[in-house]
Amino acid sequence: MADFDRSITLAMTGASGAQYGLRLLECLVQANCQVQFLISEAARIVVDTETDLELPNDDILEEFLTLNFDAEPGQIIVNSSRDWFSPVASGSSAPSSMVICPASGGTLSAIACGASNNLIERAADVAIKEKQQLIVVPRETPLSEIHLENMLKLAKMGVTVMPAMPGFYQNPQSIDDLVDFVVARILDHLDIEQNLLPRWGN
Repeated sequence: MADFDRSITLAMTGASGAQYGLRLLECLVQANCQVQFLISEAARIVVDTETDLELPNDDILEEFLTLNFDAEPGQIIVNSSRDWFSPVASGSSAPSSMVICPASGGTLSAIACGASNNLIERAADVAIKEKQQLIVVPRETPLSEIHLENMLKLAKMGVTVMPAMPGFYQNPQSIDDLVDFVVARILDHLDIEQNLLPRWGN
């Protein structure tokens, strides 16, 4: 089995913006990270709606992603949202870095309240309680007082809140450029080298 540089937990939930999560997965694989991958049922619907990718059932999803993202065997580990025995559900095996991209308003609410109704919420809860890195990427507009209060609550807990708000100073030529802007900022916060977005002034 390949020797990976680090392990990142990536969760996708049911907000619009599946392209962000899939592109981030691609970049993490290219950066030689092992990815603990979690996807909600709502996120599956979003992927089907917004992309040409047809995700299979969980039992063959790991093999499917490994082939489609040119990953090494064991590099992408799929965790079912109902698998409470997954390592990311335990504080003794807390992910050192977790990203929820995209993060739905419902997911933000559940994490802010400690609901832990599924593995994604539980893994985020573990990351917070173990004081590990958690990045959430909301994709919603306009933001209601509920969304803002939940994001503020999470920020006060040490969570990095990075709304999917691409900039335009790099003169984007395509939707892919806008997606890469957000993904590049996530990679920066993960301290993973990236060449998707040039540094300001370079």
